[in-house]
Amino acid sequence: MQIMYKGGNELQRRGADASMTRLTVPINVPQLGDSRSKHWAKVVTAVDSSKASGWAFVGDFVADGGIQDLAPGSVLLLYGERGSRANPQGEARLYTVNSDATLTLHAEAQGRAWARTLRDRAEELLGAPPPEPDLSGWSDGALAAELNRRGWRTTPP
Repeated sequence: MQIMYKGGNELQRRGADASMTRLTVPINVPQLGDSRSKHWAKVVTAVDSSKASGWAFVGDFVADGGIQDLAPGSVLLLYGERGSRANPQGEARLYTVNSDATLTLHAEAQGRAWARTLRDRAEELLGAPPPEPDLSGWSDGALAAELNRRGWRTTPP
């Protein structure tokens, strides 16, 4: 069962397996650099501290420059290049995904040492406890319906 945040604070259900419950929020993933040059985004799930290049960041690539459904607390790495083909200028940023569908910038780096510059901060972010989802914007009825669906019995106050 996948629970997704959808505009209007409504719950959207997908799938049938309740053990696969996951909350996602729609995030506008920015694009760094020039669209004609190299640019990408990755949801980082682990960091290989034996490497000092971009290969140190383990995770799945997501499309940048548009809306993506990502889990709150995810660590998002963006990379983009500007300049000429002969002399590209790399830029990278490290964000976390918030439950209110926003991004928080934690670090940024430029130049050829961007990966080593961001590696330790990415490890810290992955080791941090996951954020509590902010349910204050959801209606009481939507929350009660979800609890009832999961087997809890709720009564109005």
